[in-house]
Amino acid sequence: MTTAIVLVVIGLIAGMLAGALGIGGGVIFVPALVVIVGLEQAVAQGTSLAVITPTAAIATYAHVRYSRVVWPAAVPVGAASVVGAVAGAQLALATNPLILKRLFAGLLVILATRLVITELRPDRKLTAPDGSER
Repeated sequence: MTTAIVLVVIGLIAGMLAGALGIGGGVIFVPALVVIVGLEQAVAQGTSLAVITPTAAIATYAHVRYSRVVWPAAVPVGAASVVGAVAGAQLALATNPLILKRLFAGLLVILATRLVITELRPDRKLTAPDGSER
């Protein structure tokens, strides 16, 4: 019963962050499933991908309602992502679980560092959805 509650809490948190921040949930699901639930990295990644589908669909619908999707960018990126996902899944299945975990952690560190550096730049300009600068 406790595991079920933990999984529901992880789902709620990841779903809220995915919808609010556009992260897709994987950066929350995978570490939580590995660290808190105790799944192996590859199993956590596969599980995360299965649960991201409905999360992404609902969050996308909400953003479409507010005209916050640029379809000419989304369609080719999405199509290429399908091909990349097939290749990536095969690569993950062939990779040592410890190496896979380290690669995922390294990616999170690189992304977080890049985000912090970008946000701290003094010349950073914020752009509103209508294209105006803030």
